[in-house]
Amino acid sequence: MKRWLVLALALGVCSGNTAPPQPGWTPAEITTLKHWVAAAPEDALPVLPTHDLDQALAGPDHAAIDQAATRLALALARIHLRGATTPTQGQDWHLVDTDARIDIAAQLGAVLAGSGGSTALDRFFAGARPQSPDYAVLRTAYASERDPARRATLALNMERWRWMPRSLAPDHIEVNTAAFEVSLWRQGHRVGTWPVVVGKPKSPTPVFSAEVTGVTFNPWWDVPADIARESIIGLMRRHPALARQRGYVHTAGRYRQRPGPANALGQMKLVMPNPFNVYLHDTPEKKLFARDVRAFSHGCVRVGDALGFATTLMQGTASADAIKAILATSRTTTVDLAARLPVYVTYFTATTHADGTLAFLPDVYGRDADQGHADDPAHDCAG
Repeated sequence: MKRWLVLALALGVCSGNTAPPQPGWTPAEITTLKHWVAAAPEDALPVLPTHDLDQALAGPDHAAIDQAATRLALALARIHLRGATTPTQGQDWHLVDTDARIDIAAQLGAVLAGSGGSTALDRFFAGARPQSPDYAVLRTAYASERDPARRATLALNMERWRWMPRSLAPDHIEVNTAAFEVSLWRQGHRVGTWPVVVGKPKSPTPVFSAEVTGVTFNPWWDVPADIARESIIGLMRRHPALARQRGYVHTAGRYRQRPGPANALGQMKLVMPNPFNVYLHDTPEKKLFARDVRAFSHGCVRVGDALGFATTLMQGTASADAIKAILATSRTTTVDLAARLPVYVTYFTATTHADGTLAFLPDVYGRDADQGHADDPAHDCAG
C-alpha cells in the first residue's frame, strides 16, 4: 500500500498555502484542536503527532504556541479536505479535486479572529470533511465495523471521497463504474438511477469529471482508431456488403457509422467533451443489462433505458414528445441543455443504494488492491 504521506508533508505546506500569521489561540481552542487530532481515526485518518505543540506549550513563548497550533490545525484540516494519500493515475483516477483552490489558512484565520471560539473551530474541522451523504453513511459504518477487510474497504472509499470536490454541484450526473449505474441529481437529491455498461478490465472506464452541454439524438459514431483496427477495417474489407448494411463508411481518413438501429451509440449520446473520449450513450446491445457484472465496453458508459434517462435529463428543455419527433426524423440533432451539468465518473466499492443503505461492491478493476486493500490506514501512523 502507498504509505500515508501526511507525516512527511502535512505539517508543512497545506493545500498549496503556507500558514500566515494567525491570531492567538486560547486554551479552550487548543483543547478542541487536540480533541480533533485524537478523533481523526473516526474518519479513517491517522493521528498526527503533537510533539511540536506539546513542546511549545511547555514553554513561555506564546508566539511559538500559536505557530505550532496553527501548523497542526492546517495539517489536520488538509487531510480531512483532500486526503492523506495522493490518487495515482495507475488507478485511472483523473478527477480534478477543486478543493485545492480553497484557502484553508484564511478560513482558519477568520475562525481564530472571530468570537465563535471552540464552537467555530468545531465547525471549521467538520466542514473540511466531504459533504456527500454517502461519506456520512460510510463513516457511520466504519465506526461499528469489526471485519478487517470490510473496514479497510470503508476506509479507502472514504479516502476516495476526499479526492473528490468536498461538495458536488447540487445538479449533477454521477456514474459509479463499480456499481454499474448512473444517477441524476437535482437540488442535492437523487431523482433517478439507471443501469450502465462500463469498460472491460482491459479497457477500464477512467475516473474523471466533465460538463454535459447537451444531448445528441440519432448520433453518428466516429470509430476510435484502436476499435477500427481491431474489427471495423477487417469487416469492411472482408464483408463490404455487411459493413454497408451496418452503416460503416470510410471518409476523409475516418471510419464512421451512420445513425440507425445498428449504430453503436444507439439513439443518443451526451455531449461531454473530455480528453478520454469517454461518453454516456445508448446502445443496441440491450441484453447486456440483464447481467449483474456489466464490464464489456472499450471504456465508454452505455446507459440502460437511455431515452428515459435523456428525457429525464432534458426536463424543462425538451419534452418527451419533442424528443420522439427528433428521433423519428433519423437526422442527427443536438439539443443544448439550459445550463451546463457537471458529470462525475467515479469508482466506489463501498457506497449506498438508492434508498441510502450501505452496499459493498466487487472490485471489478482491482483498484482496491492497488490502493492498499490489506491495510487499515487509520492505524498506519496512529499514536
